Amino acid sequence: MTTDANKVSKTAGYSTHISKQFNDELEQIRTELLAMGGIVERQVHQSVDALLAGDLKMAEQALAIDTQTNAMELLIDERCTSIIARRQPAASDLRLIISISKAVVDLERMGDEAVRICKQTIELNINGGSHGFQEVRHIANLVRNMVKDVLTAFARGDIEQAYKVAKGDRAVDQEYRSAMRTLVSLMMEDPRTISSCLNVIWVLRSLERIGDHSRNMAEHIIYLVSGKNVRHQSIKDMKSTVEQSI
Repeated sequence: MTTDANKVSKTAGYSTHISKQFNDELEQIRTELLAMGGIVERQVHQSVDALLAGDLKMAEQALAIDTQTNAMELLIDERCTSIIARRQPAASDLRLIISISKAVVDLERMGDEAVRICKQTIELNINGGSHGFQEVRHIANLVRNMVKDVLTAFARGDIEQAYKVAKGDRAVDQEYRSAMRTLVSLMMEDPRTISSCLNVIWVLRSLERIGDHSRNMAEHIIYLVSGKNVRHQSIKDMKSTVEQSI
C-alpha cells in the first residue's frame, strides 16, 4: 500500500523527500550553481566588453572574478561529494547531483577562457591594432546568448531550450572558421598585422571554447531531465531524444 508519506513528487529536477534536510541540501547546490553561473556570465560579458572598448580597468575587474569562480567550484564540488557519501541518492536525485558536479566544471572553464580574453586585451593594448574586432563582436554575441540561455534552461529544467543551445554551437563553429580565414588572409596580405591578429585569434578561440562548454551544459540538462546521456550524439539524434522526453 502507498501512503501519502511515501508519495514522491518532482520539483526543480529532483524528488521531494520526507527529509526536509535532504531537500534543502539539493536546493542549496542547485541555487549555488545558478549563482556561480550568474557570476561567470558577468565575467564573460566584461571580458568581451573590455576587449572591444580597450578598457584595461574592466579587464582587470573581470580577471579578479576568477578567484571567486574557482572558490565556488570547489565549494559546490565538495557539497556534491558529501551528499553522495551521506545520502546515497538514486534516480533523479543522483542525476541532479552528477549534472551539477559536471556543470560547475564547465562554468569554471568558461571563467578560465574569460581570463584568457582579458590577458589578450592587455597584450593588444601594448601591441596596438583592432583587426578582427568585427568578427569578435559577432561571435561574442552568439556565445553570450548561449551562456544566458543555458543558465535559464538549467533553472527551468527546460530541455527544449537546452537543445536549442546545443544546436546553436554549430553557428559559433561556423563563424569561428570564417573569422579564422579572414584573419589568416589579413596576415598574409599585411605582415604588420600579425601580432595583433594572433591576439584576436586567441580571443576567438576562447569564445569558441565558451560555446563548447555551453553545449556541454545543455547536454547535462538533457541528461538530468530525460535520464539519457546525449554526449557525442549528433544534433539530429539529440533532437529525437528531447522529443521523446517531452
